[in-house]
Amino acid sequence: MIFDTHLHLIDQSALRYPWLAGVPALNRDFSYDEYAVQARRAGIEGALHMEVDVDPADIEAETSRVKALSREKASLLRGAIASCRPEGPGFAAYLERQRADPFVKGFRRVLHVMPDELSEGALFRENIKRLAGTGLSFDLVVLPHQIPKAIALADLAPDVQFVLDHCGVPDIKGGAEHPWREHMAEIARRPNVVGKISGVVAYADAGSWTVETLLPYVEHTIECFGWDRVVWGSDWPVCTLGGGLATWIAATHALLAGTSADERQQLLSGNAKRLWSL
Repeated sequence: MIFDTHLHLIDQSALRYPWLAGVPALNRDFSYDEYAVQARRAGIEGALHMEVDVDPADIEAETSRVKALSREKASLLRGAIASCRPEGPGFAAYLERQRADPFVKGFRRVLHVMPDELSEGALFRENIKRLAGTGLSFDLVVLPHQIPKAIALADLAPDVQFVLDHCGVPDIKGGAEHPWREHMAEIARRPNVVGKISGVVAYADAGSWTVETLLPYVEHTIECFGWDRVVWGSDWPVCTLGGGLATWIAATHALLAGTSADERQQLLSGNAKRLWSL
């Protein structure tokens, strides 16, 4: 069975997503019910919802809506990685509110579409340090050239658990492996960082990628972090840009051919359950 650490749900009737206007293929609702049918057929036993970069005014409403869905009978939802704004003065109070809710398992601030300077700000870094001792993780989504910025955060807050999304967002379509390879090896030296095997089908050429296309990127990520520091995510519905949920899960199983049952169990569910106490 698989535990999905990276599910996005989109409900435009309730929440605002400013970025969706620029991505027509994703600019519609993607409901829990639509996901659940596909997920159960593919062997997914549970999921964490990953924030979808909603309008800042809707951040807490997004978490509330996902939590309500988790209360429905036989829901796959086990928790949420909530959006946050560590660069803002209201973060400390926001953190305290979220700490009171066991459904919230961690946070993410989208960085790969923001100026590099955002994560270098004094307030941003001070607020990231506040996560130490809370049991709440912080997902990092950065482009390959920004991985050194992520390394700086991991070094500044060694007691905070970081999760590097999407294998470090390599340019698979362009066939670029450098400096991504070197940066991945370096960030993986930080014991407080976990690698997430997710997102890669969206970075490959949608019409031509094969398992062999993805293999160097997934293999290098696992080699860098080791089997006890990798988790799996669907990145649904973004994965639909590269074939869809069932296709990505089939590719995952093919990518793991030849590995041991214990290694597969760690990557596909065990590490996530341990990391987030699920």
